[in-house]
Amino acid sequence: MSNNPKIKPDSSFIQIKHLETIRIFERKTDGEIWHAFDRGDEMAFNFIYRTHIQDLYQYGCQFTCDSDLVKDCIQNLFIYLRMKRGELSEVTNIKGYLFRSIQREVLKSLKKEVRSEGLDGEFLINNFFIEVSVETNMIRNESALERKENLQKGLEQLTCKQRKALLLFYVDELSYKEIAALMNFAEVKSARKLIYRALSSLKELIKPTGI
Repeated sequence: MSNNPKIKPDSSFIQIKHLETIRIFERKTDGEIWHAFDRGDEMAFNFIYRTHIQDLYQYGCQFTCDSDLVKDCIQNLFIYLRMKRGELSEVTNIKGYLFRSIQREVLKSLKKEVRSEGLDGEFLINNFFIEVSVETNMIRNESALERKENLQKGLEQLTCKQRKALLLFYVDELSYKEIAALMNFAEVKSARKLIYRALSSLKELIKPTGI
């Protein structure tokens, strides 16, 4: 009697399938990809997951240093989306939709921790931070450590909304329209104005002394 051992998936085969998925969906609009996913297309689901998972993780980590909590929230989000296939509303901007969803999921989890530990609700607002990275557009040409440190100090003096808007615009490269939707602004110009004022304030905060 012959054994039938469980065959492990070939990593090269998985990579080929991933590349095939990219070729199929990379030229489709977000609306078309989402529609395919909502109809049960597993390749569309995998494309959405692989395309946005890293951005979602980085965005979620701007709300908390608890990376495990962020990972759990992402997992819960995609489990929910898979369960709701066939009932989901139309989406024309997948990244914006996922960002809004993970923001709600992370903040909901953080609020539970705040209540359980008896912390003030303002804790969540005041502790939204933006991590300075040499890879971001804002400091792409700022290689000196001193300038990077000054920029970080300047960012820490901005309001929560200003830091968040700059993060979404420069790090996540969202449009003014997407930022307005994510931050619940009634008009796109509100997002544009917030970013302009944040940049103006930041410029003054990091201006060398004596100038």
